[in-house]
Amino acid sequence: MNVAEQMKQLAVEAKQAATTMAELSSAVKNDLLCRMAAALEAETSQLQQENEKDLQAARDNGLSSAMIDRLVLNDDRITAMADGLREVASLPDPVGEVTGMWLRPNGIQVGRMRIPLGVIGIIFESRPNVTADAAALCLKSGNAVILRGGSEAIHSNTAIGAILKNELNAMGLPEAALQVVTTTDRQAVHELLKRDEEIDLIIPRGGEGLIRFVSENSHIPVIKHYKGVCHTFVDADADTDMATEICLNAKVQRPGVCNAMETLLIHKDIAETFVPHIARAMKQHNVELRGCPATCALTDDAIAATDTDWDEEYLDLILAVRIVDSLDQAIDHIRRHTSLHTEVIVTSNYTNAQKFTRSVNSSVTMVNASSRFSDGNQLGLGAEIGISTTKLHSFGPMGLEDLTTRKFVVFGNGQVRP
Repeated sequence: MNVAEQMKQLAVEAKQAATTMAELSSAVKNDLLCRMAAALEAETSQLQQENEKDLQAARDNGLSSAMIDRLVLNDDRITAMADGLREVASLPDPVGEVTGMWLRPNGIQVGRMRIPLGVIGIIFESRPNVTADAAALCLKSGNAVILRGGSEAIHSNTAIGAILKNELNAMGLPEAALQVVTTTDRQAVHELLKRDEEIDLIIPRGGEGLIRFVSENSHIPVIKHYKGVCHTFVDADADTDMATEICLNAKVQRPGVCNAMETLLIHKDIAETFVPHIARAMKQHNVELRGCPATCALTDDAIAATDTDWDEEYLDLILAVRIVDSLDQAIDHIRRHTSLHTEVIVTSNYTNAQKFTRSVNSSVTMVNASSRFSDGNQLGLGAEIGISTTKLHSFGPMGLEDLTTRKFVVFGNGQVRP
């Protein structure tokens, strides 16, 4: 069977399985997710053995430390995957929810009911925890899912998928509801993107190149998130100790993720003291600063930024820094360079905070909190399926409701249209 035939079979079987998943009760779905969580924890040793194969290949291929970090399945991350499954199980089930009901003059009642999308294809890179997160959200929302991870995590993804599928089988549910593409042949992605009769939505998660490729080649609707150029603006009225902690967390905790800060904007009124201070703090964490001329004049720890730095998603210990004259100039900079992911203001000025959140139209805006909280789990969605920076259907971190659509339901008493 060639790659095209394999992908057709996956898609056809997933569509058949989706019918069963759409009809499951919340209790059955929750039991399934809890069993999957326990299975992941029980197989920690096996998962780490398979993960080590991917890590060794990454080291041999010279991947950056930030990219290798995204691949690691240590004890804490496996526990986090299991906890994510349990948290999704604990969330309200959106399927079947009727959102509003109204009475028409002729006596019919009209409402809208949430239903699963059907079959969701996830094409992603690096982080193997996506396999478990995506499975949890898709299955809880009554969908079937096809997962195609990157070749750099093939052993980890395959192992996670096999453990989860075992629990579907143990409960007498169709294994085709959760499928991991086990071939690293790039043709597999091309073939999946053609299966518009079986697959209802494609969600790419990864670098800008992957997402643009999927968007340009898909016959299926795509939820896009090209990159995460996240900004933090430290206002003149900011608590500088708070600002320092927020900026360090946003940049250095996990620099290789899309909600890490990439550009720091600083109000001119505090720049003389705050720039040298934050530069020293960042230097202690080996962060390279690329600054505007005013920034470079205030610290020897910055090199001159170029025009391209303001649009860069570094995914590394590199930070662009610009001093701005005002809140309005900070907002203008963000509007011109945003990727619509996450923007932060650090301020004690209520009026400025309100203006920032109203004027900046990225999918997440924050006041006095690290951009690292722009994550489905941290925002109370359980695990997230991805982050949408397009405004149709879903905007921002996507949880259970974002994997459903709504149909009209009408209740009558024999009415006919005249």
